Amino acid sequence: VQLQASGGGLVQAGGSLRLSCAASGPNMDYHAMAWFRQAPGKQREWVSCINSAGSTHYADSVRGRFTASRDNAKNAMYLQMNTLTPEDTAVYYCATIARPSSYGCYISMNDYDYWGQGTLVTVSS
Repeated sequence: VQLQASGGGLVQAGGSLRLSCAASGPNMDYHAMAWFRQAPGKQREWVSCINSAGSTHYADSVRGRFTASRDNAKNAMYLQMNTLTPEDTAVYYCATIARPSSYGCYISMNDYDYWGQGTLVTVSS
């Protein structure tokens, strides 16, 4: 499985961006997927996950502003980010798990087997 994240860029505070994560290889319908981010000088942190049923979970810092979704027909996942702040500046990574799971949604990096290369989001004040 290869993941390709895209959609990052420079945006002003209060603006929006939509990230995409395209998976190539086996269909990921039954696999949980997630977004993580890593700000400069900080550890990578979990942002959101979406299970195979489409249920989503969010970190407190982004809940209400970010929305994760997936399109199984396209083997893709998305992250709509609204009301961005400079604290959202980071490289955003998508990830997925090798084992299929109906309802699992995981927040630990160690649970994920495949990672995209990351896409940089910069929010100016």
